[in-house]
Amino acid sequence: MAIGGPRRTEILDTAAALFASSGLRTSLKEIADACGVQPGSLYHHFESKEAIIVELVDRYHADLDALADATLANAGADPRPIEERLIALGSAIAACAVRHRAALLVTVYDPPSGAGDELVRAAARTPMAIETAMLETLRVGRTRGEIRPGLDLETLADRICQVLLHISLGVFHDVPGAAEMPAIRCRALLRGIALDPPSDRALDRSAAFDAAARTVEGWDKGDDDEDDRLPILRTAARTEFGRRGYESTTVRDIAKASGMSVGSVYRLIGSKDELLNSIMRSFTVIARSGWSSVLRAEGTIVEKLDALMWVNISAVARFSDEYNIQLAWLRESPPNSINLGSSFAARMRDLKSLLAQGVRAGELQLEGRSADIRAWSAFELLWMPENIVDTLGTEGALALARETTLRGAGTRA
Repeated sequence: MAIGGPRRTEILDTAAALFASSGLRTSLKEIADACGVQPGSLYHHFESKEAIIVELVDRYHADLDALADATLANAGADPRPIEERLIALGSAIAACAVRHRAALLVTVYDPPSGAGDELVRAAARTPMAIETAMLETLRVGRTRGEIRPGLDLETLADRICQVLLHISLGVFHDVPGAAEMPAIRCRALLRGIALDPPSDRALDRSAAFDAAARTVEGWDKGDDDEDDRLPILRTAARTEFGRRGYESTTVRDIAKASGMSVGSVYRLIGSKDELLNSIMRSFTVIARSGWSSVLRAEGTIVEKLDALMWVNISAVARFSDEYNIQLAWLRESPPNSINLGSSFAARMRDLKSLLAQGVRAGELQLEGRSADIRAWSAFELLWMPENIVDTLGTEGALALARETTLRGAGTRA
């Protein structure tokens, strides 16, 4: 039985801060050193590092559930407009996610390989109560005529919650103006960022969308000059890295999954590091090609943003293993700066430029005290969570993106 009291709370708070900044590879000794105690003293309060992680996840869910309960208790009596209510709820969700960043890093992906039953249970729990609170808020809005008919409110509630929770995954919550992001994202999803959004037919026929579609179609074409075994090996490695995490995956695991000998794997790739670099480099080049083709195309800023959404949604569907590898990396060793690589930085520059052009041309409406905050706020809105893409399919996910990001779920004046 764990001992309670201030020391236990101090250990949990210290571990949460270390996990959030340094990842789950943080050791018990590092936690003990930060608390100013001997490592053995931690065992008076927790059986293992995993027990600490489980309790952090439980605290995270308890806070979300308490927020959900308070929201639902007042759902029918709150007289505020739906936008105001949604911003208040969304800001509270985002604040909870930032406060519990360490726990969120565990729950956004499968728990680490070898995790015990308690951690698997805790990590697998979805934040259903807060999604229910968001759904009820949207239903009230629809009843009042403030939310457009025809939208699947359950899927919309899921998307809004993820957009807000994911604010914690980056480190930009410490950037000046970042406190505005929950409100900016909520307003964008309700109002839409396009001032005069085109019809689906017009968007489907745009030059930018054609460029995106042609690029996506070319993703499955391989390199005729490479060894035929390499695609098989990369596929096996992507799956193993995504499932186990990079640190826990061995070359023997990859060899077994690919049906090759360990010696053949080494001859083909050189090392596990080289294989991971090859996979992520290819993914980066492919993803970048989609953005580049859209940016070079003729068309309006709204058409280009729409085409980028198609590139991103297609990438989520086509490269789920690569995304899972990135999530596993974030969980094990989260970045401590907003520079997440040259490719990401280039895409942010592109997005800032597009948004600025769109505002100047009178095509877009998007708040934010700086170009960086506007781009950080909008970046997540151009993507779609993997579970929604899996459920709706790529075309259904694009339809949802257009109805929210471009047109807004709220009733326009």
